[in-house]
Amino acid sequence: MTLFSPGAPGAAPLASMAAPAIGPMRAVHRAAAELRRGAPVLLEGSAPLVVLAAETVGERGLAEFAELTEGTPVLLVAPVRAAAILHRPVPPDPAVALELPGPLLTVPSVQALADPTLPQERPSAPTPAAAPEAAPAALMLVKLSRLLPAVLAAPARPDAARTLARLGLLSVPAADAAAYPGAGVAGLTRVTEALVPLDDANETRIVAFRTDDGGVEHLAIVLGDPHSLEAPLVRLHSECFTGDLLGSLRCDCGAQLRGAIRRMAQEHAGVLLYLAQEGRGIGLVNKLRAYALQDRGLDTLDANRALGWGADERSFMVAAMMLEALGLHRVRLLTNNPHKIAALAACGIAVAGRVPHAFAPNGVNDRYLATKARRFGHLLD
Repeated sequence: MTLFSPGAPGAAPLASMAAPAIGPMRAVHRAAAELRRGAPVLLEGSAPLVVLAAETVGERGLAEFAELTEGTPVLLVAPVRAAAILHRPVPPDPAVALELPGPLLTVPSVQALADPTLPQERPSAPTPAAAPEAAPAALMLVKLSRLLPAVLAAPARPDAARTLARLGLLSVPAADAAAYPGAGVAGLTRVTEALVPLDDANETRIVAFRTDDGGVEHLAIVLGDPHSLEAPLVRLHSECFTGDLLGSLRCDCGAQLRGAIRRMAQEHAGVLLYLAQEGRGIGLVNKLRAYALQDRGLDTLDANRALGWGADERSFMVAAMMLEALGLHRVRLLTNNPHKIAALAACGIAVAGRVPHAFAPNGVNDRYLATKARRFGHLLD
C-alpha cells in the first residue's frame, strides 16, 4: 500500500515547494562541515570575509585564519551572548561584532567567549565593533553546522583565493549561506517506507523523507489509514533523544510521543511526524549545554538564548511539506503549541481543530512545563 497521493484538487500550494539548485546548497553544507572540523571558510561577496567557528577553533585553524586575513579579527555572536560578555545591554541586531585584542586571540579564550558553560576568566575584555556585511550569513553557516553560534571573522586578504587553494580550503557565496533557512527544506522527497508494528499500534508504517541537499531525515509514523478520516489526528513531534529514548524526567517529550501513538491507535488512524529538530532546533549537544545552564538557574528560554540561539529555532515548513506529500490537507492537530497551528496554516494545511496533549508534572519537570506555558505560550490548562 502506498501512502502517497498526488494531492487533493484545490489544495493550497506551499509557497516554498520549488527546490533550489542543488549545487549551491551542497556547497553550503560542505562549508558547514569544514567549520565543524575547525577549518576556516571564505564567504564570498562584495566584502569577502574569512570565518572560523569559535567552538572548534584550534591552533592549525587559527594559523590558517591568520594567513587568509588582514585587519583586527572580531567575534560575531548573537546580541544576548554579546550582552553577557560585555555585562551590559546591546542593540538587537542580527549579529554583534566584538573586537578581540591580542591576549584574547587564543584557542582557550575564543572558545570561552563562545561557550558560557566554560570558565569565563579573561585576561582582557573585547570591545564592540562594526559588524561586517556578511555577519548574518556567517552565523547562519555555523548554526547549520550545529555548533555554538559564535564565529571568528576578519576581512580576506586580496590574495586570499590563492592561499585558499594552496591550503585546500573552501569558499561559498555569503548569499547562499544567508538563503539557507528557506532553501534548506525545499525539494523534500520520499526515501523509503516500511511496515513497523508497534506495541500500541500494530498497523503502523514509517515513511522516511530527505531534502535535496542531503540533510537529515524526517520520519512520518503513519497509523492505519489516515485518508479514511476527513481530518485525521496529526502530531508534529521534534525528536528528543533524552526524553523519547532514555525516558528523561526533565521534559515531557517521551510521554507526549507514546501518548500520541496511543491516542491515534484509539482512532485507528493518525500521523506522527518525527522531525529531526532536537532541542527546539539547536541539536543534542547544545541542548545538553542548555541543561547545564538550567542547573545554574536559567529557565529553558534563557538558557537557549545565553548560548546565542533563539528561543525556538525550529521550522515547521518541513512538516507541512510532509503532510502535502502524504496527501493530507486537513488535519486535527494534537498539540499544546499555538505556533504549530499557525505555522501549518501559513503553509496551506487546514487545521480543523486542536486536540490538547498535556501531561501532569512529574516533580522534576515542573519548572520546565511552567516555562512552556508562561514564556512560550503553550496551552497546558
